[in-house]
Amino acid sequence: MTPEVFILGGAQSDFARNIAREGQTLFDLFRDVAEASFAATRIEPGEVETAHVGNFVGELFAGQGQLGGFFGHVHPDLSGVPASRHEAACASGSIALLAAAAEIEAGRYDLALVLGIELMRNVPGQTAAEHLGAAAWAGQEATSARYLWPYMFSQVEEEYEERHGLDRAHLRAISENNFANGKRNPNSQTRGWAIAEDHLGDNDEANPRIEGRLRKSDCGQVTDGAAAVFLASRDYAEKWAARCGIPLSSVPRIKGWGHTTAPLLYQRKINDSKGQPYVFPFVRKAMTDALRRAGMDDIYACDGVEVHDCFSVTEYMAIDHFGITPPGQSWRAIEDGTIALGGKLPVNASGGLIGSGHPVGATGVRMMLDSWRQVSGNAGDYQIDGARNVATFNVGGSATTACSFVVGV
Repeated sequence: MTPEVFILGGAQSDFARNIAREGQTLFDLFRDVAEASFAATRIEPGEVETAHVGNFVGELFAGQGQLGGFFGHVHPDLSGVPASRHEAACASGSIALLAAAAEIEAGRYDLALVLGIELMRNVPGQTAAEHLGAAAWAGQEATSARYLWPYMFSQVEEEYEERHGLDRAHLRAISENNFANGKRNPNSQTRGWAIAEDHLGDNDEANPRIEGRLRKSDCGQVTDGAAAVFLASRDYAEKWAARCGIPLSSVPRIKGWGHTTAPLLYQRKINDSKGQPYVFPFVRKAMTDALRRAGMDDIYACDGVEVHDCFSVTEYMAIDHFGITPPGQSWRAIEDGTIALGGKLPVNASGGLIGSGHPVGATGVRMMLDSWRQVSGNAGDYQIDGARNVATFNVGGSATTACSFVVGV
């Protein structure tokens, strides 16, 4: 059997912060979240044996690479600890988690610190859009788009309409649900926003069209933020649990994982999936691999799901690809309340990317942290009652990189 990987908790920044406006830097954000994670878990820096960073475009937004070198500036005891930086666009944080988990499974190390981070609000919106466009094939696709990713995911909406039919009212309902959940989350970027009906509808002034079919309310947020979690072997987790006075059986662990990488070009992916039940079959495979490794027959063995709603249509896609509904019928889970907090299988109780925020390199780690919160009963006002298993889906690019985890106790 594969050795177990336990999750000991961590911390995240307040996603409503504007770091540059505060006069702070990428390192300040990195340090603050690392220090908060030590304080939250009662772990000492000298116990960390390996460290991983998820980050997409620190070089473009902040002119900074080599982020693993930041750990030694957080605390002297982290100097000399092997550290790696991982990039897979918006799935960078999940790739960092996979790498850390693999090291623990291999027996190399017993305790890993995984931190995801992105600084994105320090440049104008158009510049941010250009930087984030690096996750597409530069010069080969979406060359006429002003905002590349809204343009690309508008095409996903068109593909769903062509294959299955699509009512935009269901996409508006996804955004409405995630904004509502975000108000319950004390770290949510939008928790203080006043969202009126016009902000979700077809009013061009209150809810302007961004690219193609997508309006402002369909889009995840441009966010500054970081999140960190500790992953541990059974040996370390046993000692840590005894120190904290809790049974090991109550400590969440990674029960399953899935990871696929499709061809970079969006149109290649769509052409390859023509005639198949799923628009993105490799997304489906990452999800089902995670469930299979967790020993679960289907997604309803979980109590909640955190999915990558960079756009409302991305969540719509995730609903049927996870098997919450048959292919093309995601609307059923929206209409019958399945995905609502308190529903049969809540989706994005945290608010997701639309409600909570999307600091790109941090998103996969934040999803892992929120899953830990749910199954350990630490999610506060957005707690899913009785949650014991939560699945995640984190995507990079136009469904190029797909990562999924099952976290449970």
